[in-house]
Amino acid sequence: MHRACVPSSVHGDGRFLLRRRDLVPAYLRAHDEGRLRDKVDEALSHLGPSCRACPRACKGVDRLANELGVCKIGRQARVASAFAHFGEEDVLRGWRGSGTIFFSWCNLRCVFCQNFAVSQQPSGAELDARGLARLMIDLQQRGCHNINFVTPEHVAPQIVEALPHAIAMGLRLPLVYNTSGYDSLETLKVMDGLVDVYMPDFKLWDEEASRTYLAATNYPQVVREVIAEMHRQVGELKADEDGLALRGVLVRHLVMPGRLEDTRHITGWLARLSPDTYVNLMDQYYPAWKAKTNPRFTDINRRVSSREMMEAEQHARDAGLWRLDERWRQVSEVEMLVARL
Repeated sequence: MHRACVPSSVHGDGRFLLRRRDLVPAYLRAHDEGRLRDKVDEALSHLGPSCRACPRACKGVDRLANELGVCKIGRQARVASAFAHFGEEDVLRGWRGSGTIFFSWCNLRCVFCQNFAVSQQPSGAELDARGLARLMIDLQQRGCHNINFVTPEHVAPQIVEALPHAIAMGLRLPLVYNTSGYDSLETLKVMDGLVDVYMPDFKLWDEEASRTYLAATNYPQVVREVIAEMHRQVGELKADEDGLALRGVLVRHLVMPGRLEDTRHITGWLARLSPDTYVNLMDQYYPAWKAKTNPRFTDINRRVSSREMMEAEQHARDAGLWRLDERWRQVSEVEMLVARL
């Protein structure tokens, strides 16, 4: 029932088909080969005595001793919410939802953040490794198609620490690493062989704009290195017979008002990385948080126009990208309700 509507941009006439029966989640292979324990030890070493879990590299901040750096997270990850999410791309949400775990706080300071109540304010509860593992199992038992870690950049070590517990409890779903792209290459190398699907944002190309809007001047350089490393690890996005993502990279780009030059540069760079890169050009921007209230940001205090979105897509196609995400799966209210029970 689900296969007939899968667009060619997903499977590429069979080039990007990965049969479900052939899938072994990466972290299970690492566990079976005896590599996971070493990865846990290495990941935790990134928390202290001087944190290097993300590009902020908070010198002298020992998160193993529960000290706080820029991200405001100490020894334990803090989870704001976890549920079957039907707002994600069709290749992730399927018909039973993506099992999203939203982590609190963030290592960026995006002035337009639409989730600022979670990313910039205290929210949720701290969970130790076993608690985080139980959350993954709960989402699996609800029927979700994958486990989707949202804003994991600053808590990647805690995620790795939780995996042996989750495996012992029976976790078998693909893992999605859903990130702003402001990740540490050192951390990503630990995640190599653990993550099945990487889903990075690529927000801005311009360094000055990144300083102004993200409080991270080096964001463009970091995200280029990050996406290249993700692509090296897992390659282009591959999906099963039903169009569910199983392995590879899916890049999100939030098109912003008046910033089509960023879009042109970003799509051009992605096409050079691989013209088969699967890209979601997102039209969801609206003024939120400081972009809505602070007069410094009046240039982005409006929604993106339909004309800008058409130009953004044209930039992508002119660059040679063709696997552009679209909504195509019909999910009934009954299916959504059952997934959330």
